Amino acid sequence: MSLLNEYIQKEQQLKQLQEDLQRLEGDQRLKSELEFKAKLEALMNEFGKRPSDVIALLDPASDQRSPKTTASGNARRKRRLKIYKNPKTGEVIETRGGNHKGLRSWKDEHGDEAVESWLVRMED
Repeated sequence: MSLLNEYIQKEQQLKQLQEDLQRLEGDQRLKSELEFKAKLEALMNEFGKRPSDVIALLDPASDQRSPKTTASGNARRKRRLKIYKNPKTGEVIETRGGNHKGLRSWKDEHGDEAVESWLVRMED
């Protein structure tokens, strides 16, 4: 396709989109939805709430129904941060997986059960 043909095609698409946009701007349902959105955002700002807070408040089961996805579209959730503290040395290890070099050496030296008992806390 020549550059001129591509330009003409894009110009026609732009004109069609502008017509669609003008038609939507005149639609009363859109005006009503935009007004609702603006009022809801103002109310959320007034009370310092985020959209996720409002969803959790109105539909507490929503987070159980739909798995969280990351930006890459991967449905796997992030592992919880585990914080271990060696009672003998006072050394602290923070890890999201079991493959941490220091944690592995502790488990080899003291055993899995002993090291798991050193778990201080878990965070999301």
